[in-house]
Amino acid sequence: MIRHAMYNLRGGFLIRPLTIALTLGGAGALLSSLEESFPVVSAWVPTVLFPSHADPQVAQVILGGIAASIMTVVSIVFAILLMTLTLASMQFSPRIIVSFSRDRVTQWTLGIFLGTFSYCMAALPAARSLPHPFAPVATVLGAMGLALACVGLLLFFIHHISQAISVNHIVDRIAEETEAMMDEMMPWPYRTSHLKDAEPLRPNASEVAIASKDSGYIRFVDIRRLVAFARQYHVSIRVLRRVGHFVPAGIPLMMVSKGNRLPAEGIAELLATFDFGPTRMLQQDVEFGVLQIVDIALKAISPAVNDPTTAISCVDQLSRILIRFASRNPPEELLYDPPGVVRASIGWIHFERLLDAAFEQIRMYSKTDVAVSLRLLRALGDIAVSTPEPEFRRVLVERGLRVVAGCGEKLGEEELRELRVRQATLESSIG
Repeated sequence: MIRHAMYNLRGGFLIRPLTIALTLGGAGALLSSLEESFPVVSAWVPTVLFPSHADPQVAQVILGGIAASIMTVVSIVFAILLMTLTLASMQFSPRIIVSFSRDRVTQWTLGIFLGTFSYCMAALPAARSLPHPFAPVATVLGAMGLALACVGLLLFFIHHISQAISVNHIVDRIAEETEAMMDEMMPWPYRTSHLKDAEPLRPNASEVAIASKDSGYIRFVDIRRLVAFARQYHVSIRVLRRVGHFVPAGIPLMMVSKGNRLPAEGIAELLATFDFGPTRMLQQDVEFGVLQIVDIALKAISPAVNDPTTAISCVDQLSRILIRFASRNPPEELLYDPPGVVRASIGWIHFERLLDAAFEQIRMYSKTDVAVSLRLLRALGDIAVSTPEPEFRRVLVERGLRVVAGCGEKLGEEELRELRVRQATLESSIG
């Protein structure tokens, strides 16, 4: 659960900027205090910068000026950020806001700007005339260095934001985050016999339904804690909904064999292994990463936008995700502890379902767009070539036939000729 908590904490504009701001604020207070206690700390500061190390007015003016100007720039940074989020949400998809909020450059920019303000405000009380004059010149020099760093960071931030709102950059970042999550969830290469290994737990008369107490999307399942719970109480758990599904409160979430032996606190502990939220998160949910890209593609090929080039870029990135997914073993559906004793059965998204999530809606809305349909067929062919599983290739060929059949309803024979050529290339992959 610590991993899950850290994932939620770093996924926004609160924790990292706040941590940086508090750290720099503490550094300003500590350094000014050290200077007052140990005057040798400020002795090395050149007199060219501070001719009089005993004049607090210079330090006060510099620290106050930096603090005031930094807050003005912070307002500009927030305005740029909010404008970017609004444009991206309207033009592409509201779901990609999650990806923007996890952008580390933005988080560090906000944190350092707020931290520079905190640093100056924490050091400002140390520059005083009574009871004896004191100027924290080394601390002021640090504030000047932070101010220069903020100038460079502002330029870099504007450059970064100008790239971040590019649709190719957005889609590529979503694909990278999805692949990184798959590498963590599915670290092992694909085994051809894997599909035949897992048989889910069957219903039995001793099962007791455990209903969800919260409404929301399943965003995370603590698998280790779930198995440890089942071993502790000597039960087996059959999870009914997978990550990414919406579960209303009061609807059965899992079935527990011999569940009547569970105390009330045990049921609460069991439900705590699931995290629910109002939105889906890219933590264990591969389909959510795919759906973000699909949303962008669908908006691009809508009659109001009519941007097939963006849709083609989305199809390319979707093929990249599916190739990675097909090359890895999916997470285990049967969880054992000790070996040979099934403790839990939990479902994960399969290749065919993910393939439909990626391409089916795009296929439906691109029946009159030859360019997008051709790229769909090429993407299916690329996935088919890369996977060793015959069943996967059969499914891919079937989806290719649907693409051509759908276009046949809207296009003439001339436009269909190239589609059929690419369809034949796809069919040859299962030969």
